[in-house]
Amino acid sequence: MSKLPAALNALPFPVIASPLFIISNPQLVIAQCIAGVVGSMPSLNARPVEMLDDWLAEISETLAAHNRAHPEAPAAPFAINQIVHKSNDRLEHDMALCVKYRVPIIITSLGAREDINAAAHSYGGVVLHDIINNRFAHKAIEKGADGLVAVATGAGGHAGVKSPFALVQEIRQWFDGPLALSGSIATGGGVLAAQAMGADFAYIGSAFIATTEARASDAYKQAIVDCNSDDIVYSNLFTGVHGNYLAPSIRAAGLDPEQLPESDPSKMNFGGASAKAWKDIWGCGQGIGAISKVQSTADFVAQLKREYQEARERLLSLRA
Repeated sequence: MSKLPAALNALPFPVIASPLFIISNPQLVIAQCIAGVVGSMPSLNARPVEMLDDWLAEISETLAAHNRAHPEAPAAPFAINQIVHKSNDRLEHDMALCVKYRVPIIITSLGAREDINAAAHSYGGVVLHDIINNRFAHKAIEKGADGLVAVATGAGGHAGVKSPFALVQEIRQWFDGPLALSGSIATGGGVLAAQAMGADFAYIGSAFIATTEARASDAYKQAIVDCNSDDIVYSNLFTGVHGNYLAPSIRAAGLDPEQLPESDPSKMNFGGASAKAWKDIWGCGQGIGAISKVQSTADFVAQLKREYQEARERLLSLRA
């Protein structure tokens, strides 16, 4: 068993909803937490920058009110994603607000910094850092992260190329702390499989795009429903970092998904200009073949829980 900090030790269901750039908002985060999974969003989604204060207040106050009204079924904690990259000129400002609101979980991406980890630890927060290989995993823990998000092949948005089997087993050879697995998980059976491999949590993103609370266009949500893994394109053209995207959105932008040029990684930018790219080009993982309808977050999480229990029962029946 992993050594889990208090914020992660008693989750109602072993799922962390991944932060969706542009798409995640307070409404989605609150719905995720009340449904029993860790809800999250990138701090950069709050635009203008002053809006982040309002959003953190809304999330904190709404979840606190829910917990007072429902002590028998408290909400899961929430997380804020910080892009730790030189192009993010909001990082210090946004992290200061996370300290102010004592955000339970900080998810860091694209760079690990000791000062960001220390800021979270100053009030008892937990830091999870997302990584795409074992080398980056070592660096994150050495710099003070509490846990890891293993971003395997097939994950939506920025993703690695490692098999989840390889990535998890390499990390578990030396790390016994919190570990979430990301990459094509969209069913309760996938959640159980992540745990069977050695992860503590499944990290699910793309499936939440097709929820009523998500701040995505109707066309984007319907594309999640209509498409499958054959419609996913892996490219670094749009941000300088390799990621997975929906081919129909690339065609709609006038590009050929099968003939995309390579981008210069040194031109990575996660400031204002990148928002347009992510608005027009839709990030998405390979697991969407399991998504058959747009539904509420509560209904989707309830579906995951049913599928999870059914998967457990199937495995138990094999022992008979």
